[in-house]
Amino acid sequence: MPITSLALIAAAVLVSSFLSGVFGMAGGMILLGVLLVYFDVTVAMVVFSIIQFAANGWRAVLWWRHVRWPIFFHYVVGSAVAFVAMRAVAYVPDKPTVYFLLGIMPFLVDALPRRAHPNIEWRGVPFVAGALTTVLQFMAGVGGVFLDIFFQKSTLDRKTTVATKAVTQTVSHVLRAGYYATFGGLGNINWIGTAGAVVIAVAITTLTPYVIERMTDHGFRQWTRVIIYAISVVYLARAGWLMLR
Repeated sequence: MPITSLALIAAAVLVSSFLSGVFGMAGGMILLGVLLVYFDVTVAMVVFSIIQFAANGWRAVLWWRHVRWPIFFHYVVGSAVAFVAMRAVAYVPDKPTVYFLLGIMPFLVDALPRRAHPNIEWRGVPFVAGALTTVLQFMAGVGGVFLDIFFQKSTLDRKTTVATKAVTQTVSHVLRAGYYATFGGLGNINWIGTAGAVVIAVAITTLTPYVIERMTDHGFRQWTRVIIYAISVVYLARAGWLMLR
């Protein structure tokens, strides 16, 4: 792979780790979009899962005191059920489909009336969130934007939101890697390059708590929306271009 391509992937890892570390989402959309340029879907999904696992896992360690563990445990059960169901179907999307789902997801989420949004603190909702988010992550690669639906009506502050989403997404990355590995996703991975990306992701994630401490809850939610919609427009254009080709 040319040095320019490696530099671009490294930059994507840096930016995505910073955004995910601060906002608990959005970064994955950037990283997966870049990886899909250079790898097929199965390899991109596995590499993406490994990098995101490291970043989310380390973020979970940094914020573990703020994690709502009952939410996490019920989420994991829902995710496991979804994994079994999706593996039985054995669905692997093509690149245009992944880009389209990445791009359209935030707009579909926003179209859902806020009064219809479930609350992650309600009984049974974490299980449903785990199942649905896992299915979406297997299809689109990223489910953080969808998962945020379940947090928007909650009383959780930004630290608890980031911490709880970090531990739930860490599990989701493991399941996604395992899912796509069964379709040959481990075959063409550059393990040295992936290890370097993991080091970058962990290093940048370590710095993000200093940014979160200086943000307000209002600023946190406002910037999240702006970043996500900007990325979504780019990916819808990319999906359209690939479909036309």
